[in-house]
This record gives sequence, structure tokens and C-alpha cells, in this order.
Amino acid sequence: MGQCRVALGRLTTQVSPAPSLVVLAAGIARRYGGCKPLAPVGPHGEAVIDLLASDAMAAGFGDLVLVIHPESGPAIRYHVERCWPTSIPVSFAEQRLPLGTTHAVLAARPAIRDNQSFAVANADDVYGLSALGLLAAQLVTDTPGHALVGYQLASTVATDAPVTRGVCEVDRAGRLLAIHERRHVSRLHGGVAFTALDGVLPDTLAGDLLVSVNLWGFRHSIWDIFDAAMDGSGLDENALIEAAESGADIPKCEVLLPEVVGAMIASGTGEPVRVLATDSSCVGVTHADDLPLVRAELARQVAWGTRPDRLWSGIA
Repeated sequence: MGQCRVALGRLTTQVSPAPSLVVLAAGIARRYGGCKPLAPVGPHGEAVIDLLASDAMAAGFGDLVLVIHPESGPAIRYHVERCWPTSIPVSFAEQRLPLGTTHAVLAARPAIRDNQSFAVANADDVYGLSALGLLAAQLVTDTPGHALVGYQLASTVATDAPVTRGVCEVDRAGRLLAIHERRHVSRLHGGVAFTALDGVLPDTLAGDLLVSVNLWGFRHSIWDIFDAAMDGSGLDENALIEAAESGADIPKCEVLLPEVVGAMIASGTGEPVRVLATDSSCVGVTHADDLPLVRAELARQVAWGTRPDRLWSGIA
């Protein structure tokens, strides 16, 4: 994979059987206009990534791997080193080119122990302790197969800004059959139903549809699938980096997790993917205008007792 690099730091010497959580923090948020993982949304000004990390450790994950970009990565690393407890096992991996979420996860591979199960999450979403706990518990069982946390659509849209969601097609056994990406999804009728203005039918979506918000759980067998997907993409990372350093324009080409997993399922290769349905809410930041509404939603969670008022509960 060429130039994917990992820098380990502040790792504990004790090896934990708990799964790792790979946090995708290398995105360049052009629409947001800043570093979304550091957006202050918590009740005391905590950043998005702070809430995600605190929930993950409380949910049973053993360590965190943050995939960062050369531009925004130093700010994220500085924040983590200043604001997180020193006992949090965290490492950093660098994704130098935006070649998609599959490529980002592969950048984290050197920080994942051999034969270890791991999860993947976005750095700009707050998934909730319950959903993260559901996934962590699944990954420490001997149940074969990968996992995807499925949220109800209405529980993933906190603002009026249009979003993209992956509608899950699931069989009777709870296994994922396909993910259908729907774009420009907005609320209708107070959130009871939603509209998707992407030219695909149906254009009205029920609020209880199961959707993906990129919260995955993988067994170690997935690495072969990811490697094959990158090899099949024809992307030469080293050549692209050389072109970028010479000032050439780099074509936008990404290898995305939902597409790779969908192709794996369609071809019948690899392990099945179990959809873990949750009634939790997922709160994310897409636009700068979202911040007041996201803060209000998280404050409501604290008031309802579904989110602690202070982070890092029980962590020394």
C-alpha cells in the first residue's frame, strides 16, 4: 500500500482482548470549513471526537486508532495529547491521499493486532454508548461474520440539512443483503417520513428504515477483501503521491467501504455481515450551521440520562 504510515504513541504495555476502534478522521471537510472531529458540540465544549472516544472506551473497546490526514492531523493529534487522559490507548495512522474509506482502514492495519477483530467509525459522528456497546459485545463473541450497526433513519437526522444515508436491505436472519445509498435525504412532516431528492424511487422514506451510518465491525478475514478491492481499483498510490508532489491534479477516485462490502456480499465471497439494529440516536456534523442543533440534541441526551454529563467516566 505504499505510503500509508502509522505512528504509535501512548500505547499501554498490557495487551487487551477487546477489539480496536478505527476512527476515520482523515476527511477534508470542504463544506464544513474546518476540522469536523474537533467541532465543540459537547455540554462543556467537548469535541465530537472526544465524545466518540469516551463512549467507545466505556462501551468496551480496548484501544483507538485514529486515521488522520497530513493537513488536519497535527491539530487532531495536538488536541488528543492535551485533552485526553494519558491512560487512553491510542495510536495514529496517516492517510496521505483521499482514496476512500477502504484505503483509510488499510492505513490503520499496522496498528491492529494479528487475528484481531476491529470496528470502524466516522470521527464526526456521535454514535452513542448503547450502539457502540452492542458492536463491541458482538466482536468479542465467537459468532462468525462481520457486523454493521443499523439505525432507524429518523434517529440519524438531527437537523434540516440534507444528508446521505445507506438504506440496509436485510434478510430474515438479520444478514445484510445490500446497501442502497440515498442522497439529499431530508425530513418531512416533523421527521415521521423523509424525502430523498436523488432521482431514485421511492422518493419518500419511512422513518423506521434501517440505515448505515458507517459503524462497522470486522473479523480479520476482511483484510484480504480490502486488499483485493484496492488492487482491483487500479489506483497506484505511490504514483499518485509523486504526481501530487509535482503539482499535478489528482483525479477524485475513492474505494468506499459500503461498495466493497456490497460487492463481497453480491459475489458470495467472504463472511456474512450481521446487521445489529439499535434504537439509539446518531448525531453528526455536516455543515457549520448544524452546530447549535447538534449541541441541543446532545444536551437533551444528558438531561434524559442517556449521556453522561462528564466524559471519561471511570477512566483513570
